[in-house]
Amino acid sequence: MNARLLAVAVFGLAAIALAPAVAAEAPPGAASCSGCHAANAGVDTAVPRLAGRNAGELTAQMQAFRSGERQATVMDKIAKGFSDAEVQAIAAWYAAQH
Repeated sequence: MNARLLAVAVFGLAAIALAPAVAAEAPPGAASCSGCHAANAGVDTAVPRLAGRNAGELTAQMQAFRSGERQATVMDKIAKGFSDAEVQAIAAWYAAQH
């Protein structure tokens, strides 16, 4: 019985230890954003930083670019290249970054 409890404890700790590594992995397409948007808080650019922003806000902005509601020089074209699911995954990942 002690061996079984030990195995459960080890498995649980391993799952906890691995969770941040999985969450930290960027979804497909997220890396393309860092060409213009700063990848971390220590960089100040004219293009808004995405890390730590609200996922719903990021998704809404991408939808506005895609529909033409929000005018842009390049983001409207980029937004059209992502599905709704991809936009949501990228937005959620950026929101979790600090």
